[in-house]
Amino acid sequence: MGQNNEPQAPTSVILTGTAKEGTPGPPIGHVDIGVSESAYLFRVALPGVRKDQCELSCEVERDGKVHLQGVITGGELAKKNPNTVYQMSVTQLSPPGPFSVSFKLPGPVDPRLFSPTFRSDGILEGVVMKYRAPGVPPCGNQFDPAGLST
Repeated sequence: MGQNNEPQAPTSVILTGTAKEGTPGPPIGHVDIGVSESAYLFRVALPGVRKDQCELSCEVERDGKVHLQGVITGGELAKKNPNTVYQMSVTQLSPPGPFSVSFKLPGPVDPRLFSPTFRSDGILEGVVMKYRAPGVPPCGNQFDPAGLST
């Protein structure tokens, strides 16, 4: 594996809504970032969030900013029994309501080359290719004309 010479600044994460409140339940928004020669991998913890009970969007900008927004809805039983009022003691799941998580990847990216996966364990995993200027070959494949003259 090649060495990564990019500066590793601490990642700042901005939380809003129920993610910011830090109320009962596991915290939303823990972020891990991996770096390869050509792409970034990020994982965002969204414990208690399920695809079928949350509206979730993820936007990646060219400068490496990633914005997640979502609304955690109530459970299916509450929808089936709208006349019943439940007093929930939320200790294992994130409370219902809107949330957002924003962070910045270490460098610029090509947002068109973004592949997100929302795993069943509540982790949003995304791979996005690093930005490279048009006409510049990918890392590790540079043509060296000096190497041809022997």
